[in-house]
Amino acid sequence: MRNPIAIMVSFALIGAAIGAAIVGIAGFHGRLSRKPPIEIFADMNRQAKLRPQKPADFLPEGVSSQLPPPGTVARSQPLETVDGAVYSFQDSPVNSGRMNGTTNFVETNPMPVNGKLLARGHERFDIYCSPCHGKLGDGNGITKSIGDMPAVANLHDLRIVTMTDGEIFNTITFGKNTMGAYGPLVPAQDRWAIVAYVRALQLSWLGSTNDLSAEQQAALK
Repeated sequence: MRNPIAIMVSFALIGAAIGAAIVGIAGFHGRLSRKPPIEIFADMNRQAKLRPQKPADFLPEGVSSQLPPPGTVARSQPLETVDGAVYSFQDSPVNSGRMNGTTNFVETNPMPVNGKLLARGHERFDIYCSPCHGKLGDGNGITKSIGDMPAVANLHDLRIVTMTDGEIFNTITFGKNTMGAYGPLVPAQDRWAIVAYVRALQLSWLGSTNDLSAEQQAALK
C-alpha cells in the first residue's frame, strides 16, 4: 500500500506544475504584454458596436444613428400641454414647477383647474399614489397594511398642506426619501392634475363651513 504522504506530495507537485503552466501561458495579472490577454469571459470589455453614421441595413434608417423614438421630448424642445399652449421644458412652470429664471417653486397650479383636470388627477392618483398614500391620502395604503412600507406621508399633515403646489409637483417628479421619482412615468400635465386632486382631498378633509360663501352656508341650513 502506498504511503498517503507520498500521494499528497504527488498531488501537490502535479498542482504546482499545472499552476506554473497556466502562469507561463497566461502571464501574471497586470503584467505588460504586446499580446492580447486570454479571456474566458470577456465581461463586455469588447463587444460588437457601430460607429455613428455607419451603414446598418438591419436598422430602420439604414445607418447606425437613428431618429429618437416617437414621443421623445428633449429638454429644449417645446412641449404641448393639455390646455393647447406650448411651453419650453426649461423656461415654463408647467414643466419645471419653478418660477421662470429662479429656483423658487410656483405657489399655485399653472394648469387650468377644472372638472376635467380633477377627474384626470383622480384617475392618476388612484393608479400611482393610492397604493402607498391610500385613496383618502391619509397614508394608509396597501403597502402600509402589508408592512412593505411602514412609514408613508399623510397628505393632510400641515407640513404638506402648507407646501406650494410647485414643491408637491417637484416631489412627485423627483421623489423624496423612500418615495421614488414619478417624473419618468407620469407626464407633466398629469402630475399637475394629481396636485390639483391632492388639494381637493385636503380641502375635503380639512375644510369647514367657514370656507363656503354666505349663500352656500344658507343653503346648508
